[in-house]
Amino acid sequence: MNNFNKEEYLKRINFEGEISINFESLKALHRAQHLAIPFENFDICLGRNIQIDSKSIFQKLVRQKRGGYCFELNGLLVMALKAFGFDARPLLGRVHLSREITGRTHQTTLVTIDNKSWIVDLGFGAEAPLIPIPLVYNEPISFENQSYRLVNDEVYGYILQSNSKGHWKNLYSFDLNPVFEIDIKLGNHYTSTHPDSFFTNARIAALPIENGMISLYHNKLKKTINGKEEITTLKDDSSYLDVLEQEFGIELDAEYGELKRLR
Repeated sequence: MNNFNKEEYLKRINFEGEISINFESLKALHRAQHLAIPFENFDICLGRNIQIDSKSIFQKLVRQKRGGYCFELNGLLVMALKAFGFDARPLLGRVHLSREITGRTHQTTLVTIDNKSWIVDLGFGAEAPLIPIPLVYNEPISFENQSYRLVNDEVYGYILQSNSKGHWKNLYSFDLNPVFEIDIKLGNHYTSTHPDSFFTNARIAALPIENGMISLYHNKLKKTINGKEEITTLKDDSSYLDVLEQEFGIELDAEYGELKRLR
């Protein structure tokens, strides 16, 4: 944990106040990081390797003020929670947003306080839960415009579902088996390099805001505030980078032409 600086982290996520080993502090840290550090895959779009050792994650997300995807965002969260004394460890899951069975390529976080456990996830883009989810089957939990629950599946174990317009949708499944560094390296390598990976074929960003969400897919920027959506098509030029900085705080050290072309 030598690569983690508490003061720098708290400044990066705009967090003020005391931290105790309780649910309220867990929820506050989760919320603060979620609002401050965007979900994004632009290093992949630039053909760069995604380094997930603790030093690289802290350097990129905290000191360089960039965002990242699940292995980076939840990697940073686990580091932070452990540094502040929480019992936290990574889990790996399968994404269920399509009909195809996926590998364990999504990293989430299990946190336990006084024999109660929660799933805490900052790395699932615009659909990432805004609050910790109790590790209890069939107990829906709602926050703002989000509703989630965990259900049991005899094949996949726990499945996290979200409720949209009265319909429960599978997001990802996971089990509680130990996850080792090599497991995370394998998942990260596939997700960031394989030609079939969603992340090597799209430009993606998401950042929660008060009462809403800003998200980007390819060149479509969507703002959802108080349930109202506004969609803008971005130009295929350097103004794209200006939008990344203005809306998400993502400042790339690259020219627009260096990004992988949109299909």
